[in-house]
Amino acid sequence: MEKGRQRTRKGTLKYPQHAIGEKIHKRLAAFAEALEKSETITERFTCRRIELDLQPEPYNPELVKKTRAALGVSQALFAQFLGVSVKAVSAWERGAKTPSDMACRFMDEIRHDPAYWQGRLRKIARPKTSV
Repeated sequence: MEKGRQRTRKGTLKYPQHAIGEKIHKRLAAFAEALEKSETITERFTCRRIELDLQPEPYNPELVKKTRAALGVSQALFAQFLGVSVKAVSAWERGAKTPSDMACRFMDEIRHDPAYWQGRLRKIARPKTSV
């Protein structure tokens, strides 16, 4: 067993809180030392670079309508959820305008997991009170 680790009742290994703090301190000190010595960081430490493919899908009127239908909401609620005007959603669905990249990214996420976004809508929905 690695030094400083303890077995839990379920048999998994974990570090006690003080051991984690010591480990972080030790590694940060090593990193600071490497910086002071002008060492090449990537040669001494594991470094990872992650890139996200966030190029939004282009949305035509049918795809906007399908996305809204996946949530089962009106144009007004869809617009409010996306943070745009009802006129914007209407224009997208008629093909008069195209959604912004930001709106397309949000709609991509909705289409990726509609059940999640339906749940989010249910959690934030509340009855409209009369004025």
